[in-house]
Amino acid sequence: QVQLVESGGGLVQAGGSLRLSCAASGSIFRFNTMGWYRQGPGKQRELVATITSAGSTNYADSMKGRFTISRDNAKNTVYLQMNNLKPEDTAVYYCNVKQFNTYWGQGTQVTVSS
Repeated sequence: QVQLVESGGGLVQAGGSLRLSCAASGSIFRFNTMGWYRQGPGKQRELVATITSAGSTNYADSMKGRFTISRDNAKNTVYLQMNNLKPEDTAVYYCNVKQFNTYWGQGTQVTVSS
């Protein structure tokens, strides 16, 4: 089993920044993919970004240039730096890890006021 704990969400004004963290514990494989997804009000969950153990990244087109995903393999932690936030970025942000199975965190709320 894998446990994921997100932190760093909150309320920010448009144009501001936030940094989310997600710490994984339990049976973490050496090779996996960690990622961030989000679900806005009345919307389906969507990809934000993923990063492999080797550091290869993938971003949703709308996040490119504003969001940066990174990870610390020694700490089994993935980060999401979000800059120039917009009201439409308001959502619950979920961390996940894909190895043999896929595991999800409980989510952290990000609210961007206009």
